Amino acid sequence: MRRKKDFKRYQRPIPGDRVQIDTCKIRPGIYQFTAVDDCTRFRVLDIYKRRTANNTLEFIDKMIEEFPFPIQRIQSDRGREFFAEKVQQKMMEYCIKFRPVKPASPHLNGKVERSQKTDLEEFYAMTELGDFDLLREKLAEWQFFYNWVRPHGALKGKTPSQVDSELVDKTPFQEDVVLQYDETKEHVQNSVYAHELAIRRLKGCP
Repeated sequence: MRRKKDFKRYQRPIPGDRVQIDTCKIRPGIYQFTAVDDCTRFRVLDIYKRRTANNTLEFIDKMIEEFPFPIQRIQSDRGREFFAEKVQQKMMEYCIKFRPVKPASPHLNGKVERSQKTDLEEFYAMTELGDFDLLREKLAEWQFFYNWVRPHGALKGKTPSQVDSELVDKTPFQEDVVLQYDETKEHVQNSVYAHELAIRRLKGCP
């Protein structure tokens, strides 16, 4: 029998350099949208009644408002709610690079998936799900607790907000992100990976 391949753990050195996003079905009619910063593990959460592109647009606005640093790159799986043209156009509008993972590569988005498992175990297992609006309020409280109070094992017992504060001198301003953004290297990507690869080859992209 072949041993499962060992995957190398990685972490971006600067807050906002890569933000992993994903959706998680809590139960019918309740879908959590999750964004976690690869470097600090700082998170933004919200729930919606459907997993749609329009809700993704709203969630991107929430991410931009609530992350304490500019977002340079968004990484997601290949869900249709992320690949809608209007979603990708919105990322380009804010000078955010869109970098979806390859198919069958959930380990590449492992931080956000692991954090959602924590939500299921530590939040939803002990929270009443019947009132959607109340649940959204409770989720906002949980987000604050996770970012500002709860020690994180991967951060050596620090909170995401503590790590963010320690790296503030290395964190670029939004103006810097805009200046470094090269719009000629960005395009609306195809959710079908084989088609996207063909397009990139035609354009001579790496």
